[in-house]
Amino acid sequence: MDLMELIRTRKSVRTFDGNAVSEEDRKKLTEYIRTIDNPYGIPVKFVMLGAKKHGLSSPVIQGEHIYIIGKVPKAEHCAEAFGYSFEKMVLYAWSLGIGTTWIGGTMKRELFEQEAELKDGEIMPCVTPIGYPAKKRSIKEIGMRTAIKADKRRKGEELFFENDFSTPLHTDDDIIQNALEAVRLAPSAVNKQPWRIVKCGNDFHFYEKKTIGDSGSAWYVQKVDLGIAICHFMDIAGGTLSVAKPDIASDKGMEYIATVTL
Repeated sequence: MDLMELIRTRKSVRTFDGNAVSEEDRKKLTEYIRTIDNPYGIPVKFVMLGAKKHGLSSPVIQGEHIYIIGKVPKAEHCAEAFGYSFEKMVLYAWSLGIGTTWIGGTMKRELFEQEAELKDGEIMPCVTPIGYPAKKRSIKEIGMRTAIKADKRRKGEELFFENDFSTPLHTDDDIIQNALEAVRLAPSAVNKQPWRIVKCGNDFHFYEKKTIGDSGSAWYVQKVDLGIAICHFMDIAGGTLSVAKPDIASDKGMEYIATVTL
């Protein structure tokens, strides 16, 4: 399965079949995790813990045996770096047939942080259960997906622009088309799809359209989503990442995040 197919077919899995992840798949996933990096150069640590042994659970998850917890030093751009690296793990897990789902709130956060041995100066934006998807979703999962319209995405003309935020982006370049589609299909917190891209020549400027408040830990939630979007774009199109805000007029609720140059 190629990368675009992984992105197109991956779904959040909250109902697992109850079988433990095979030793072979765990080994492959563990070895892959060691290779993950991100263009911000901020290290993201992954901790794999048994659910029963460590008393870990989530009221929206069923049939899981293992959780993977992600930790990152609290620093500028740490949320974007986390989203980028964690999504690399999520996509590789799916290539093995292992399901995941991003969990940032529906869990006993203090317990997860304790069991992951979170240190001062670190944050734990998200965790995921891992396992093989059940043949049928639970009623609770079906209800959650329906509530957030999980299978729906905004149209490209609402997300991608050229030179300013009033001109929809049109391109005949197959690679760029695929990269933008990969962004459009990316997962995000409650499916808010906060990413916006403005193309100026070979520069693709990523912005966050704020739809979640900045109180408490909410400051990083959608920046994690932007990290996921940047991961999808760069995995398809390549390019180099920089952070230098362009002179593009934008609404108050729009925040510049990064630029990918092809």
